[in-house]
Amino acid sequence: MSEQIKHECGIALVRLLKPLDYYQEKYGSSLYGLNKLRLLMQKQRNRGQDGAGLATIKLNPTPGKKYISRKRSVASNYLADLFKQVYWHFEDLPEEKLNDPVWLKANKPYVGEVLLGHLRYGTHGDNSIETCHPFLRQNNWITRNLILAGNFNMTNVDELFGQLVELGQYPKEKSDTVTVLEKIGHFLDDEVERLVNWYKPNEFPNDKVNRLIFHKLNVRRILKRACKKFDGGYVMGGMIGHGDAFFMRDPSGIRPAFYYQDDEIVVAASERPAIQTTLDVHYNDIHELPPGHALIVKYDGKVKIKPFTKPLVRNACSFERIYFSRGTDRDIYLERKKLGELMADDIMKEINGEFENTVFSAVPNTAETAFFGLVEGLEKQLNKAKHQQILKLGDQLDSPELDKILALKPRVEKIVVKDAKLRTFIADTSSRGDMVSHVYDVTYGIVKNHEDTLVLLDDSIVRGTTMRDSIIQIVSRLKPKKIIIVSSAPQIRYPDCYGIDMSKINEFVAFKALVELLKDNKKEYLLDEAYKRCLAAESLPKEEVKNELIELYNEFSYEEVSDKIAEIITPPNVDVEVKVIYQTIDNLHLACPNNKGDWYFSGNYPTPGGNKVVNKAFVNFMEGKDERAY
Repeated sequence: MSEQIKHECGIALVRLLKPLDYYQEKYGSSLYGLNKLRLLMQKQRNRGQDGAGLATIKLNPTPGKKYISRKRSVASNYLADLFKQVYWHFEDLPEEKLNDPVWLKANKPYVGEVLLGHLRYGTHGDNSIETCHPFLRQNNWITRNLILAGNFNMTNVDELFGQLVELGQYPKEKSDTVTVLEKIGHFLDDEVERLVNWYKPNEFPNDKVNRLIFHKLNVRRILKRACKKFDGGYVMGGMIGHGDAFFMRDPSGIRPAFYYQDDEIVVAASERPAIQTTLDVHYNDIHELPPGHALIVKYDGKVKIKPFTKPLVRNACSFERIYFSRGTDRDIYLERKKLGELMADDIMKEINGEFENTVFSAVPNTAETAFFGLVEGLEKQLNKAKHQQILKLGDQLDSPELDKILALKPRVEKIVVKDAKLRTFIADTSSRGDMVSHVYDVTYGIVKNHEDTLVLLDDSIVRGTTMRDSIIQIVSRLKPKKIIIVSSAPQIRYPDCYGIDMSKINEFVAFKALVELLKDNKKEYLLDEAYKRCLAAESLPKEEVKNELIELYNEFSYEEVSDKIAEIITPPNVDVEVKVIYQTIDNLHLACPNNKGDWYFSGNYPTPGGNKVVNKAFVNFMEGKDERAY
């Protein structure tokens, strides 16, 4: 992607099922769990570049001994800094103590059987240590301590916050993370209190009651009660002080979650390849957590997959497949190739089959996999054309014309190169803009001046500013006859409210194109009408609200919007014709059949809160407010 989008966070949960000395004996390390957590986080670093944190819990601690340890970092080298601070505790230990898990657990932090890690990619708010997960809700009762880390955004924080206030709480801040923590914490307290009241009449001593709670605490019921009103996309990992752990996924399956279990370890993470690499296990041994379900690991090591809410129609985020997740996942890799391949037909029509005078290239770096697929698609199209041409030769198969036909292939070149990021240190706008335009560089001498068409594939075009100010600006210096920009993702028309940092619609080039088209066609009044409908809907229950922008987009064809986008992203000083071709939503679903969540493309939100967010974003635009819609 030529433009950075901040997006979903990454989570990793590790539960060791054997005593620590088992791992020392088999793997030669008492820090086996900590090492695995580190690798899981390292392999998911694409999911968070604002900070990282981890927490560990020791099972069966002695009262008075610290059994919960947490460390977080927002340093520029956040992951290295985090583990440097953690491993510092073990640096100067003599070998006999470093290899003694019993001594380590009794005397050192972070030597626990339950571990939770998080990589933060903040979508809003500050980037302080306080906003970095995991979050900790502390209590002197071991069973009431709660540690939570998540990849989520809630559309109805106000509603959830109000419920906490009604329960008599005074949350320390009004954010979705704190609100969710306190919501789960409230029902954890309630469940513990219920068990205390159940066992008290039997006159069990308090330490005996604690032990009974360890085994009998119903984590599923806690999650079911706490999440009843959640509206958003989420995966959350949690640990309770005595050692219960959970990993849960929203009922629409918007955010990704995977897990692995054997007799030694249970691991859950946001991405499958991270688990494959960390544990060296086969693809088929890793399972996707079903929507609306929780992976629950009890204090005694028993593992269950249980529904905590009613699963809805699966709406897994397609942007995960297009861009966010690492392409080392087998399915994602193949899907990205398919996205590129499906663009070949439209490109062939646009270049009118003129392969000799067309150069194909990818916008670095994330579009490369889709580009492989595009090349394969072009070769398939070309083979069909070759087949027809060879048939026309009849019995003249030894003619030079046959050699010419067989030699024809797509001209694939590396035209655009991503240069090192330049620090401008210059105050005036024009000079700074000139420096920004050189984020990319080009390979000279490959494109024939005024003869070749240049086709550039990107995996998405969001705001269009990088295309306009950098890529098109610099490739136009190659003097192509025509520039065709291809997006393997559809037009991003609507805000996201489930984790991606895309909530201001006035930043989307597709929305800018819509507004321009309405003006060009003397239909600006439709903006005012939609604005009034959005205001009227603010008093409605969220279940009755509909997306008022869909009707505006329906005024124009997909191609009309694409052509207007081409106008917008063409720099005023560039006189080369620019064409933009976008992936269709139907082809997106064909390429990614199991991840059909497409609300940012189609406007079809999987939860009622999504429609309120898109309308709020439009109201903000109409009122000139530069603020988030949720």
